[in-house]
Amino acid sequence: MTSWKTWISAGAIAFTAFTVGTLYDGTAKAAKGEDTYQLLDLFADVFERVKRDYVEEVSDEDLVEAAINGMLTSLDPHSSYMNAKSFEDMQVQTRGEFGGLGIEVSMEDGFVKVVSPIDGTPAAEAGLQPGDFITTLDGEPVLGLSLNEAVEKMRGPVNTDITLGIRREGKEPFDVTLTRDVIKIRSVRSRLEGDVGYVRVTTFSEQTEAGLRDAMEKIKDELGDKLTGYVLDLRNNPGGLLDQAIAVSDVFLDKGEIVSTRSRDSKDTQRYAARAGDLADGLPVVVLINGGSASASEIVAGALQDHRRALLVGTKSFGKGSVQTIMPLPGHGAMRLTTARYYTPSGRSIQAKGIEPDILVEPARIEAIDRPTGLRSEADLPNALDTEKDQKTKSKDGAKDDDDAVGDDATAAKTDYQLSRALDLIRGLALYRSKDVHE
Repeated sequence: MTSWKTWISAGAIAFTAFTVGTLYDGTAKAAKGEDTYQLLDLFADVFERVKRDYVEEVSDEDLVEAAINGMLTSLDPHSSYMNAKSFEDMQVQTRGEFGGLGIEVSMEDGFVKVVSPIDGTPAAEAGLQPGDFITTLDGEPVLGLSLNEAVEKMRGPVNTDITLGIRREGKEPFDVTLTRDVIKIRSVRSRLEGDVGYVRVTTFSEQTEAGLRDAMEKIKDELGDKLTGYVLDLRNNPGGLLDQAIAVSDVFLDKGEIVSTRSRDSKDTQRYAARAGDLADGLPVVVLINGGSASASEIVAGALQDHRRALLVGTKSFGKGSVQTIMPLPGHGAMRLTTARYYTPSGRSIQAKGIEPDILVEPARIEAIDRPTGLRSEADLPNALDTEKDQKTKSKDGAKDDDDAVGDDATAAKTDYQLSRALDLIRGLALYRSKDVHE
């Protein structure tokens, strides 16, 4: 039995339903059929003339594959044809390990657009950013290539180099050379930020739900009753498998709809609901998003926002609200076809709109500023009262900042303004929650 998965950033759902149109009378059907045959005759005529008269010999397979891909890519940026090798590569990618540069891309205005570099990969280490346009590959223009052709050129043997021409808003075009590597995606990373559990999900592959549950259990074991909440970081997460987006949402939700997918025929609408049980035990949750958060990431963010289960912090997400079905073509590859749109629990379609955060926080660096010298405090005034008489000792070195108690785990938060704001929110929400419990 063939197993299909729903792949939202470049993916698949488990149906091959064909839309049944409005019934026509026999005459209309016949006329429509004749038009179709005439168009197919046109295609056959062009095909034969290219084979006979083109300046170089071209194989039938190349011509047919190019024609199919042209038909699909003309529909939207995410529909395309995959030959057998590309189809195999995609299946490997969903398992969480593949070869290449570690970059999620789409096609826009004839150029390859960076959706998101994946953490810990050559693309991320080279400093590629969401929204960058790749204009050349080893000096050859990308314009005129299909997305699959461009991706194929970016793949290659491990430890070989490729130079990408980059166009970035507000900067002069520049080149960057990357070394291809085996990309092993660890889709979930976690650490402690003082009394807050920080969990970063980089992509939605087959291991994501299990990795998230393991990370949260480890955080609980380490902090116990001191745990005040979680930060779920979905920044620069380009998406992945729909079932994993649903499962991740379900981890934090106790009930209610998570997402619905709606295709051209209303009978094919599917709704996915949460099961009982909130692994976060009702603790405050803040989700970080940005322009590189796409597709499956937006499903999670939208579901938690609509159910008021989490506060969204950061900048507007990418806005990919469509579902692609991977339809295997026996003996060849597969076609990726956009078959539905997805909607958040409140009925929002975010296609080309994105999800707006609850609290807009632009990326910034946190830097300490020099304090003016010569400032005086109460303690410097003549005859200032001492502290309480029953205080056992006086600190000679001054009071220790509360932030220092967090320790080295908070190093990233000191340079990541969005994360720092998220941690502040978690602690503020936890404080009010604690007061509510005791009152």
